[in-house]
Amino acid sequence: MDSTVTAPRRTTGTRAWLRDNGVYAAIAVLVAYNLAFTTNFATVANLNTQLVQVAPVLIVALGMAMVIGTEGVDLSVGSVMAIAAAILPLYLGYGILPAVGLALVAGALCGLLNGTLVAVVGIQPIVATLALLVGGRGLALVFADGQLKDIRNAELLDLGSAKVLGIPVVVWIAALLAALGWLLVRYTTFGRQLVAVGGNRSASALAGLPVRRVLMITYVLSGVLAAIAGIVATARLTASDPSAIGNLYELSAITAVVVGGTPLSGGRVRILGTVAGALLMQMITATLIKHNLPDSTAQIVQAAIIVVAVYLQRTRAGGR
Repeated sequence: MDSTVTAPRRTTGTRAWLRDNGVYAAIAVLVAYNLAFTTNFATVANLNTQLVQVAPVLIVALGMAMVIGTEGVDLSVGSVMAIAAAILPLYLGYGILPAVGLALVAGALCGLLNGTLVAVVGIQPIVATLALLVGGRGLALVFADGQLKDIRNAELLDLGSAKVLGIPVVVWIAALLAALGWLLVRYTTFGRQLVAVGGNRSASALAGLPVRRVLMITYVLSGVLAAIAGIVATARLTASDPSAIGNLYELSAITAVVVGGTPLSGGRVRILGTVAGALLMQMITATLIKHNLPDSTAQIVQAAIIVVAVYLQRTRAGGR
């Protein structure tokens, strides 16, 4: 009888450890493998390349982590990126600050729309944000007249190519936003309310928490972060291409969040885990490409990792 009781505890403990730390262990294994078998892996140029490529995904994933923490999802982030990218060239003639400011306002308005549909109207998050996923991309194409527009503003181009202390500016931006997100979730009243709402929305309302306000602010933050990612992506590409910018980023962001340990059932937000999840997915893709394996293989590997991560979360939900 004793062995029957202790065995499940050991299994549960192992699964809990993998759920909380598996992404870090996977990164360590992947780094060790690349150091041993991948040419030019341990170079500053390669490190900068990988970090620059993952930066827009990470920025979007930070907002997605907070939304999923409320037991929601934001499928519109890729389209919001496209809207921000389409707005930029329209107002760069007035200077970079007005153009960037209007792009961020557009992202905030998109988030406000999603938040209103979810928190006030009561539409399921997946349905509410799916509407903007479809309509937002079309709106971005209308803003851009369906055309790719080259960016010639020197300040915006510097954003995509400049370095500070040898590290690309876009990487500094992503790191700063990750740090701010971690502080927001861990040490502010809003962060605690966000987690409480995701854990049990009805109980939070009965306890007097401003559930609607928390949900709306969360979706606005997700929209603003997606707009920032759209600006960064535009600066990197040196062109505004609403038909391509942000394409499938919602799936990449959800993957990073889930692999990083934030449960889809809500009630928990792992910002550092999200950062690690985004880095892991980027490293997997880069490693397979460097070893001449097709991108389809990377997608299969990532899919397998997602299944494992969701299974570990399911174990946690079942135990709770």
